[in-house]
Amino acid sequence: MDRRQKKRILIFLLVPILAAFLFVTDDLLIRVIIITLIIIYVAFIIFLRDSVRFQGGYSISEDESDAETFAEPKKEFEESFKIISKTKDAEVISGQSVAPDFPSKVTLKPPDLKERFQEIANEQLPKGIEQGEQFAFALEKMLTVIKEAYEAHSAIFFWYNKKKEKLTIEKFVSNSTDLKRRKFDIEDDILSKIVQSGEPELLSDIPSAAEADVIRYYDTAQGIRSFVGVPLFYDNSLIAILAVDSKDEDAFGIETIYSLGRFVRVITMIISIFEEKYSDTISQKRLNGILKLLSPDNDYENEEELLSAVQSAAESFVSWDAFVFVYYDPVDKIFVTKKVSNSTSLKYIGEGLEVKLKGTLVGKAIRTGLPVKVDDTTEGEVTRFSKKEDLSFEGSFLAVPLVYKKQIFGVLCFENLKKSAFTTQDVQFLKNSLNILSFIIYSHSTRKLLESLTSIDIETRALNENEFMERFQADLIKAKEVKAPGALALIKIDDFIEQESLFDGDPLPRVVTTIANIISKELSYLNLFGRLDERLFAISFFNADAKKVFVWAEKLRVKIARQPITVISKQSTFTVSIGIASTTNKTDVEEIIEKANLALQKAVEKGGNSVQNIN
Repeated sequence: MDRRQKKRILIFLLVPILAAFLFVTDDLLIRVIIITLIIIYVAFIIFLRDSVRFQGGYSISEDESDAETFAEPKKEFEESFKIISKTKDAEVISGQSVAPDFPSKVTLKPPDLKERFQEIANEQLPKGIEQGEQFAFALEKMLTVIKEAYEAHSAIFFWYNKKKEKLTIEKFVSNSTDLKRRKFDIEDDILSKIVQSGEPELLSDIPSAAEADVIRYYDTAQGIRSFVGVPLFYDNSLIAILAVDSKDEDAFGIETIYSLGRFVRVITMIISIFEEKYSDTISQKRLNGILKLLSPDNDYENEEELLSAVQSAAESFVSWDAFVFVYYDPVDKIFVTKKVSNSTSLKYIGEGLEVKLKGTLVGKAIRTGLPVKVDDTTEGEVTRFSKKEDLSFEGSFLAVPLVYKKQIFGVLCFENLKKSAFTTQDVQFLKNSLNILSFIIYSHSTRKLLESLTSIDIETRALNENEFMERFQADLIKAKEVKAPGALALIKIDDFIEQESLFDGDPLPRVVTTIANIISKELSYLNLFGRLDERLFAISFFNADAKKVFVWAEKLRVKIARQPITVISKQSTFTVSIGIASTTNKTDVEEIIEKANLALQKAVEKGGNSVQNIN
């Protein structure tokens, strides 16, 4: 009898033993407990038997789970024996699900991998940077890639100025803080050798004693042992050098020169794209500036409109940090600074400064009629406008005269903190394109000169301000001599904000002309009628006291308020406010004007369309 059979007999003997206790005891509770145990025990045996069945065999013990196996049938009839499976789909391992036998190396990803990658890949250009700064931004990113790719100490980009024979550090990415943007003369170092030969240079073992002579772009020795530099050509001219250095020996090889050549090609492509884009942008800005000058919306009726148009056009012509428009005053016959714009916090000149023609840059442009360009204002003593000027600008300066019919009517002056900021192409463009601006200023100057020679306001045919004041002063003296009463009335056209929305354009010129005609019809030969401001008229009454003038003013106010005025096929009414001051026994013009203004302000404060009187 084997071990398994013995275990089975012992297990089944437990049932008769428990049943025997039923005949031994008479206690009902014990009998119930024994019966319950027998039922549970038998159920447990049945459940355990069904759960461990496999392939036709049974095992109660885990140690014997694989004790019994079924012997394979003997193949007595191998040729005629055929196995028929009841299942149609056999379990097969396909090639797609076969896992490789060799182990794969799994790299743990940081939790912020996606966020950091997107931050680097989608980095935005800083706001407000100019075209040249955009190129510097892209160049810095490329130098970062080069430095990391070659595990270098520094990656540097140098501009080469052939005219001045100087190298300038444009951008660099370095582990050192002893590398700064500055200029270098062409001498006998490794960078100069690249410039002179136009060929790449490779140094694999730089002696410590020779480092200072070979590598000149550090302030102190860095322990540089390897160096590679390649020239950058654009339009068949050497314009820059790309250099990489390392503190390790033999850090670079010939293959490094070839790979840097690919980076150089990318940089030249970027320069070409930026240059083309920059040229298109500048051309468009300059065209827009010229179109602004020619816009039909510009009537240049007053000096402020002219100065605003000049500054707006100048902003699109060249890049500047300070701008000055020097204007020729045809009345006073002097050149003065009329419009000054300073976009920096540095001290600069103010408006109203008279320009001296001798010993100044602007004076030289006026006397010769030719542009004056200074690339570096720190070289020597440079006087721009006058010896009285007080400014702290250092950079480049450009003065372009406005010439029309061989006469100078003004000068456009540009100041930039960068040296050599203005090119010959900029000067040529300004010289050719400012003819239209010269004509506009010529027309304005001619009109101003004619107005100064006439005593009549062209628009209303009233006396202009200067002529009215002179004649009013004479009337005051005459009235005092003959002891005649008098009064002054100031008439101001009330604001018409609501009416302005009814019209296309500015209705004021039409309103002013109509109201001036109404006033003229109510005057006598003893009155002086003048225009002091855009909306302000003045009337001097000889031999008439303030009470009579007040009655006259009330009638005029009502007449104007009831008179419809046609402006561009639309009609509306407008009102005036009138202030009256007595002039009897008075000869001080300013005092009378002040009192009349006070009365006028009271009329305006009441809401307009009223008359106020001050004795």
